[in-house]
Amino acid sequence: MQLNQQSLVTSSEKIPENVVKGGTKTSMQVLIDSDTAPNFAMRCFKMEPGGGMPKHTNEVEHEQYVLNGKAKIGIGDNVYEVKSGDVVFIPAGIPHWYENIGNEDFQFLCLVPNKSDNIVILKD
Repeated sequence: MQLNQQSLVTSSEKIPENVVKGGTKTSMQVLIDSDTAPNFAMRCFKMEPGGGMPKHTNEVEHEQYVLNGKAKIGIGDNVYEVKSGDVVFIPAGIPHWYENIGNEDFQFLCLVPNKSDNIVILKD
């Protein structure tokens, strides 16, 4: 079997950080995109102290690994406090939100399938 893909090794410092429009004090880097990997994209989110994302849904699941800081994450009807080293799974279609509750940046890796996604911001 021959793979038509090329490997990628780069520094995350070379990848642009973009403001997340729906969030507060939140930015994202797309570390690996659908042009590079066929199945999953890898993103790195950073929420500054006081930052977060409002309640929303996505059509794709999220697998997350917390790199730094601490936050409250609402998933469905549950609220969790997460910190560096924690792992989070958010099923597709489940409402979720984030709030940085620390004095440092809350940063996490987020892997999502390379499928079309529609993000819907929800009102409480």
